[in-house]
Amino acid sequence: MTPLETLQKYWGYPAFRPLQEELIESVLSGKDTLGLMPTGGGKSITFQVPGLVSGGLTLVITPLISLMKDQVDNLRKRHIKAVYLHSGMTAPEKKLTWEHLLNGGARFLYISPERLASEYFQNELKRLKITLLVVDEAHCISQWGYDFRPSYLNIRILRKLCPGVPVMALTATATPEVAADIMKQLEFRNPNLFQMSFSRDNISYIVRKTNDKFAQLVHILSHTAGAAIVYVRSRKKCREISQFLSSSGISSLYYHAGMTTEKKSEYQNAWMKGEVRTMVATNAFGMGIDKPDVRTVIHFDLPPSLEEYYQEAGRAGRDTLPSYAVVIAGERDSATLRRRLTKAFPKREEIRKLYENTCVFLRLAPGEGYDRILEYDIDRFCQLFGYQEDFVRASLRILGQAGYLEFIEERESNSKVMIKVGREELYHIGHISPQTERTLQQLLRIYPGLFSDYIYIRENTLARETGLTEQEIYEALSSLSQSKVISYIPRRRTPYIYLPTAREETRHLLIGKNIYEDRIEAMRRRIDSIIDYSFNSSGCRVKRMLEYFGEKEAGDCGKCDVCRQRKASKNTMISPDTLRSAIISFLKAKSEGRGYDEFFKEFGRYGEQARISLRELQHMKIVSTGDYLTIL
Repeated sequence: MTPLETLQKYWGYPAFRPLQEELIESVLSGKDTLGLMPTGGGKSITFQVPGLVSGGLTLVITPLISLMKDQVDNLRKRHIKAVYLHSGMTAPEKKLTWEHLLNGGARFLYISPERLASEYFQNELKRLKITLLVVDEAHCISQWGYDFRPSYLNIRILRKLCPGVPVMALTATATPEVAADIMKQLEFRNPNLFQMSFSRDNISYIVRKTNDKFAQLVHILSHTAGAAIVYVRSRKKCREISQFLSSSGISSLYYHAGMTTEKKSEYQNAWMKGEVRTMVATNAFGMGIDKPDVRTVIHFDLPPSLEEYYQEAGRAGRDTLPSYAVVIAGERDSATLRRRLTKAFPKREEIRKLYENTCVFLRLAPGEGYDRILEYDIDRFCQLFGYQEDFVRASLRILGQAGYLEFIEERESNSKVMIKVGREELYHIGHISPQTERTLQQLLRIYPGLFSDYIYIRENTLARETGLTEQEIYEALSSLSQSKVISYIPRRRTPYIYLPTAREETRHLLIGKNIYEDRIEAMRRRIDSIIDYSFNSSGCRVKRMLEYFGEKEAGDCGKCDVCRQRKASKNTMISPDTLRSAIISFLKAKSEGRGYDEFFKEFGRYGEQARISLRELQHMKIVSTGDYLTIL
């Protein structure tokens, strides 16, 4: 089939979206290809279609387990065979996946980048017919990117394991420097970049400066319609702001990484269905969320970079209808961001000590731990060693970038079950309780495919269908698992740490300049860029943002708050003499003077022209501009 026929058969779309066809043709001709496509631009189609056309196995590297699962689930719904491998899987799950792969039972294999460091994985990979290599979120391979992950550097191993196989790299956000570094790190045979404009013409980018963010938030949501996302930078604020909005008559829920999987799914589904209008969330919310009718995205707190802001703001207006991306900027935001830079990079000796304490907590002796996955209760760790959680997370991130460990916070979405005995044997099991028998019968009734693969289940669904409690369901499944009838993997409720290397002695721990000083400087530049975007009103905000992403020929957007203010000022221009006379008359009307608020309420429509006139009158010693504005 041709690419277009494949698109129509599996996705039902009549035609490709902009840039998709060019990327597909490039990689099908055997060229290494980098695609820069904005959020919602349809990146997955650009490798899934050529993956099907090429006829072999497409290997996809992606950093987020949740995205991996979502894409595999979506492919399976379209009757396309796909599997994944990541460090959170159990040994039986991995074994079953390899059996599918070696028997030709998959067209797509999704992996997390740390898998590439495993010699076992590398050896098994040689047995597979790989025809396309895909690197999703490719900015993670660049140390100049905002989300550099050292495990991505392992991808270069694939160029040797799969010689001649083309690479497709994809990302939504990359500066020219990062794009060039991606192609260098992935050893492109020739530079080959396809880029859509970062411009989103249907989005109006607005900054509102205020000392009362809560009042401004309600004002914005009260003067806009449709679904909204409010981004904040802490879990505590999620709940507080959501409750504040609800009490203000604006329906709202919240979302952050620390919530249970069930609660996240419940709240997300309610928002997706339109049962509530507003989702207040950390940056854990948004990846893989495909809600086209989000009309407003508000940043209550400044994000740490323009890359993150662009990606999060881009979740507005995916249906191409007019939408708003609003930053609420407070006078303390700049200082808060700069303090974050200090917190993000603890001192080297402190990081080394935390590594040592982490290994003690995980009960690892020097030389132990290679390729192991261990549960890591970060709250208990902080209590035992007297750490602040922010400090621990910052240190773990640097240790991850240095290649010593990988802190993985994602939880399994559901428990999993696979039946280990044959059908005949299953029906002759004796000595089980009535509750266990009822659970088994309902399990077979609700979940097909249990004999051939692990299937995600929900204990609360089984409880509802059987009339048992969730605890009774858990005990029944555990009993069947101990009897070797099923393999039951309850949902994990704690994060875990993956160790790509054995425990090092603390004195040998190296945190190089490229991980520390260079990263500090890169983060400082990113913080400066978002502060400039938010507080500098000297030029079109969108133009400055596009220039940051390398679009030097961009013109003024005409829709951001700066452009709108300029239009308003042009429409209200009057002669300087007339304006100065009006100001003098205004001040004479009250002998004790007027406050600045009164002045700008009266003359604010004239914008900068009013300020210039006031300064001229002061220079001419006609007006005094002390605590009050007064005629001299």
